[in-house]
Amino acid sequence: MKKIILIVLLSILLGCVIIGYLGIQYLKGNDINNWKDIVEISAGTYHTVGLKKDGTVVAVGWNKLFGNGTGQCNVGTWKDIVAISAGGYYTMGLKKDGTVLAVGSNSDGECNVSAWKDIVSISGGEFHSVGLTKAGTVIATGQNSDGQCAVSDWKDIVAISAGTYHTVGLKKDGTVVAVGSNRSGQCNVGDWKDIVAISAGRYSTIGLKKDGTVVAVGLNNFEQRNVESWTDIAAISAGDGQTVGLTKDGNVIAIGYNEYGQCNVNDWKDIVAISAGTYNTIGLKKNGSVVCAGKKVSDWDSIVDIFAFKANNARYKNSIVSISAGQDKTVGLSSSGTVIAVGSLLDKFNIYKWKDIVSVYAGMDNIVGLKKDGTVVAVGYNLWGENNVSHLKDIKAIAIGYFHTLGLRKDGTVVAIGNNEEGQCNVNDWKDIVAISAGGFHTVGLKKDGTVVAVGNNEEGQCDVSNWKDIVAISAGLVYTIGLTKGGTVVAVGNNEDGERNVSDWENIVAISAGTNHAVGLTKDGLVVAVGNNEDGECNVSDWKDIVAISAGDNHTAGLRKNGTVVAVGDNKHGQCNTENFSNRLTTMY
Repeated sequence: MKKIILIVLLSILLGCVIIGYLGIQYLKGNDINNWKDIVEISAGTYHTVGLKKDGTVVAVGWNKLFGNGTGQCNVGTWKDIVAISAGGYYTMGLKKDGTVLAVGSNSDGECNVSAWKDIVSISGGEFHSVGLTKAGTVIATGQNSDGQCAVSDWKDIVAISAGTYHTVGLKKDGTVVAVGSNRSGQCNVGDWKDIVAISAGRYSTIGLKKDGTVVAVGLNNFEQRNVESWTDIAAISAGDGQTVGLTKDGNVIAIGYNEYGQCNVNDWKDIVAISAGTYNTIGLKKNGSVVCAGKKVSDWDSIVDIFAFKANNARYKNSIVSISAGQDKTVGLSSSGTVIAVGSLLDKFNIYKWKDIVSVYAGMDNIVGLKKDGTVVAVGYNLWGENNVSHLKDIKAIAIGYFHTLGLRKDGTVVAIGNNEEGQCNVNDWKDIVAISAGGFHTVGLKKDGTVVAVGNNEEGQCDVSNWKDIVAISAGLVYTIGLTKGGTVVAVGNNEDGERNVSDWENIVAISAGTNHAVGLTKDGLVVAVGNNEDGECNVSDWKDIVAISAGDNHTAGLRKNGTVVAVGDNKHGQCNTENFSNRLTTMY
């Protein structure tokens, strides 16, 4: 009996130690159901913020995560606030004198706003903050891994919205500009007109037109972009996976991810403002009270539920957020910036000590990682100097070919190192580049105007891309090149010996990846198509579902599911397709 009691006590103690170590803390005494006199609301990842009519601020939700002491709900002393914005793990407040306050996580400098002046609007993204000045210009601080803070040249802006890795601005003429990650097409807003409001979600962007209809671009894995039928909309808000609209008569509609009931808003009435968060949606009623759908603070009482949240959330380190398939290996990037891999030569690749990685690529016999500070690391064979990356700075994207490595600088120029026998590194004069891809012995660059440039070996015509237009993504295979158009179709040039260029009938594509001799496309509904060499089954992807990212390797293909797990098919001689336990291995290795 004493042993049982001792075990129970030890279990309780262990649980307390774990909770203390993780630093999980939430504020539930200030339930939003009791809020009054609210004039503005904002939903963050795990916290909700309200602005009262007297200029003070209230907040509820998680206030500390995993020992980093974020304190995103510490707003009780704020006064003279006229606008609020809840970021990922921090909170911003705009004062009536045009200055800005911020509390919470400052891991990427997202709270470095004390010097801001003459601000009229604010928006907090996941890890970056954006401010609109009264002159119509925009400033930004925080994470800039995808160029989401590159807003210094914007003018005539009347509204702003910060997503996870992109930023959107509404111009006074009703057009829209966007910078940052465009992997899901979330920045393809160049043709929008007559827009009166904007909202940037995690991987999507929505716009409200002056006629009350709504347009949307970006990821549609939860059907969050299916807003074509909406009419008489007065306000919009894009969440993590859901889109919410406020009608002119005070009702609310929502579409998209609804696992926690965040879209269950059909019975709401008398609403004057809305805000879509990660796992919840909040509405402000005209009497100053607040309603909520989805995950509530009271739902976080259980330690079991908290750990379930952690396990299912792609922000924590036991979840994969991006993948790369190399010659005989598959690499996964975790949300905490660590890297996992399966396949050949891993005993020579000391990647398990890498930290703060935001992008990773697997090559022939090397692996290259981009750090959040814009520097680059590399391991593996270095026959042509392709791993000599220690001098690279201000890099926002990387790519590797057979024996050369590329870096896209924040200013839109490109640097290349390694084998240059075919001229594949002759990129010094490139400008205005927004994406890069390295093939076997050629290099391809996407320009911000949607055109494409290429250098290197062109024996099979793989560099004949000068007439391409309206391209939003590129991928270079061994001796061929494919491009994704803004209309969701795919173009291809170069070798077609194995049918790797047979992509002309593809439609509704949101991402592409060119392997050695096979090409893979991700459709907007999360399905995958593939053509080309299939000797090892690398094209057997027709049964894949809920895919959010793809990568084609030498003779295998990898896909990232929306739940953070990874699937792979094709050659598995070196275990490169043994990706089922990626997340579990992360948990045990770090």
